[in-house]
Amino acid sequence: MSIIYLDTSAMLKLYVQEKQSDDVYDLFHKSENTGTSILTYTEMASAMSRAQRMHLISSDESRDAWNKFLKEWPEINRLRISAQLTERAASLSWEFGLRGYDAMHLASALTWQETLETSVCLATFDRLLWNSGQKAGVKIWPETFTV
Repeated sequence: MSIIYLDTSAMLKLYVQEKQSDDVYDLFHKSENTGTSILTYTEMASAMSRAQRMHLISSDESRDAWNKFLKEWPEINRLRISAQLTERAASLSWEFGLRGYDAMHLASALTWQETLETSVCLATFDRLLWNSGQKAGVKIWPETFTV
């Protein structure tokens, strides 16, 4: 899989040690091209601060993870939000029952795939997004949902 779109659930595993973090790390470093929505920046801050508040990671671990993310963020294709993308996400929300940001991730992955005119693989650990991505026509990673 050479072109990977990471949603926040997959991206977080690069910076906070969780189940399947090593697999995401391998996927990320073997890909030719990696992208995500610009919204992931906000979602990552939220997820890391929540992990710290819930005492899943220490404040030092949270700060280190955030700083590592900030260092690598410029190397990732950051897909912008437009009125057209927002409308597509709204349509996908209705079609698949997706939450707002998950619909934006799927719309971003689909739009990126169409723009590149080649297959894009959506990496996600969100069951509804995983199922919706399959139905919408993007490759999905991991190939089986076991979370």
